[in-house]
Amino acid sequence: MSEGIDKTFNMIPLIEIEHIHKWFENVHALNDVSLKVYPGEVLVLVGDNGAGKSTLVNILAGVIQPTEGKIKCMGKEVKIRSVEDSRKLGIEAVYQEQALLNTFTVTQNIFINREIVKGASLFKILDFKKMNQEAEKLTKALKLKIPNMNQEVRFCSGGERQGVAIARALYFKSKLVILDEPTTALSVEGVDALLSFVKALKSEGIACIIVTHRIDQIFPIADRFVFLLRGKKVREICKKDTNLNEVEDFLRKSPIKNL
Repeated sequence: MSEGIDKTFNMIPLIEIEHIHKWFENVHALNDVSLKVYPGEVLVLVGDNGAGKSTLVNILAGVIQPTEGKIKCMGKEVKIRSVEDSRKLGIEAVYQEQALLNTFTVTQNIFINREIVKGASLFKILDFKKMNQEAEKLTKALKLKIPNMNQEVRFCSGGERQGVAIARALYFKSKLVILDEPTTALSVEGVDALLSFVKALKSEGIACIIVTHRIDQIFPIADRFVFLLRGKKVREICKKDTNLNEVEDFLRKSPIKNL
C-alpha cells in the first residue's frame, strides 16, 4: 500500500468482514470472503461478472444480508439489516446509476430523506436557504462548476453527477464510501475530477471501496487490490508491492479476464 496507508496496520480496521457467505437459492455468490478496510485507504475490488463484487458491496450497503459470517466496525461486531443501518455506521454507497433523481435539484439530491429543518418540534419546516448554502460549499470544495444549486441534475455532466453523489457522502460524515464503476461513461475530464474527489475523501480520512474494471484509471489513487473469482477472494495485492503492468498481467493470465 502507499506510504500513508502502511501505518493503518497499527490501527483497528474501519470495516472488517469475516468468512462471509451468501447464497441465492443454489447459487453460492460469496464463498468465505474476508477482508479489511482501513481509514483513509482506497480498496479496489476486481472481478468479472458473477465474481461477487456487487453482492459484497450490497451487503455492506445494507441492501442484502449475508447468509453466514460477521461484520465488524472499529472492532465491534455489527448487524447491517438495512440501508439505514449502513448509513448509521457511516457507509455511503454511490452506485453506477448514482441513485440521483433527474428532476430534483442539486440541493434536493444531496439532502434527500435527510433534509435540514428549522422551527419548533411541532412546526418544523424545511430550511431551503441553509441547504442551498451547504450544497454550494460542498460543490465548491469539490471544484464542481455548477452555477446554481437549484439546477436539476439532469442538466449536469456525468462527472458533476458523480460529484453531487460524493458531496452527499461528504456532508453526512461518511467513514466509508463505496463507488460502483464510477468512471463508466465519464470523459477524460470527468475521470480526472473523480480522482480528485477520491483524494478529497482520503484527505478527510474517509475510506473508499471502488468496484471497477478500469484498473488503469483507478491505479493512481489505489492502495490495495482485492481480486474475486466466482465468489471467492483469490488474491490481494498492495500497490506498494506491485505496478500497473503486473496487475494487468495477472488479470490477463488469471481466470479473471475479459473485464
